[in-house]
Amino acid sequence: MSETMLKAQDVRFRYADDLPWAVDGVTMQVNRGEFVAVLGANGCGKSTLAKHFNAILLPYSGTVTVENLSTADEEHLYDIRQKVGMVFQNPDNQIVATIVEEDVAFALENLGVPPAEIRTRIDEAMEMAGIYKHRNKAPHKLSGGQKQRVAIAGVIAMRPDCLVLDEATAMLDPRGREKVMKTIRRLNREFGITVVTITHYMEEAAQADRVLVMNSGHVVMEGTPKEVFRQVDRLHELRLDVPQATELAQQLRAAGLDMPDDCITEEECAQALAKLLA
Repeated sequence: MSETMLKAQDVRFRYADDLPWAVDGVTMQVNRGEFVAVLGANGCGKSTLAKHFNAILLPYSGTVTVENLSTADEEHLYDIRQKVGMVFQNPDNQIVATIVEEDVAFALENLGVPPAEIRTRIDEAMEMAGIYKHRNKAPHKLSGGQKQRVAIAGVIAMRPDCLVLDEATAMLDPRGREKVMKTIRRLNREFGITVVTITHYMEEAAQADRVLVMNSGHVVMEGTPKEVFRQVDRLHELRLDVPQATELAQQLRAAGLDMPDDCITEEECAQALAKLLA
């Protein structure tokens, strides 16, 4: 049986008493080592939910636990924030130093980690994030994707068990997004870091182990990427796209071609077309 990393139980949250619930009775969990994507149209509550996972926000009612530690217990706050690292949309908001390696070291110095260990950890984190060769550069001279990988390195230097990415690729160009996602997949697969990514890019979600879809503060769909993305009409009703390969396969089916209904990557779509043409 898989070990639970994050768990939300009947969580409700709103930003003011006269506003609707941003998260309305969400129950979900993420297992250790899992890669989970959370999707939903703007205003659905996905970023609000993400901020509960390292106690930036606390539930109005219900509970959120990180490896069985309640985020509502102040005694556990330090441990929870060590276990769950967050990466936000704008890397400029997370970068504080004028040299890349100094930025990666910043949080460790504040925590009083011994200098010899800091050196080991920042080198390791920069290598893991694919940013080591830029270690002596000024962050403002880097591309958006490189800056985001500096922000990721700063978080993984803390050695979290879980990485929560809140629209972390939203401000990047396609190449930057691809490189950041490659880094995220590697952290998950090679180093066993649990990943929760809040995203509106369907191709990113297609790479996850599991997809959750939110609407009006509720989790309304859940399953593997293939299970979720084959429900094209339902996703369109929720104002969401599907991966381009899925959209193409659906249009070809509508045109009478015998295409499978679970194509989520370009490779799968190409293979299915090759079979038809063989």
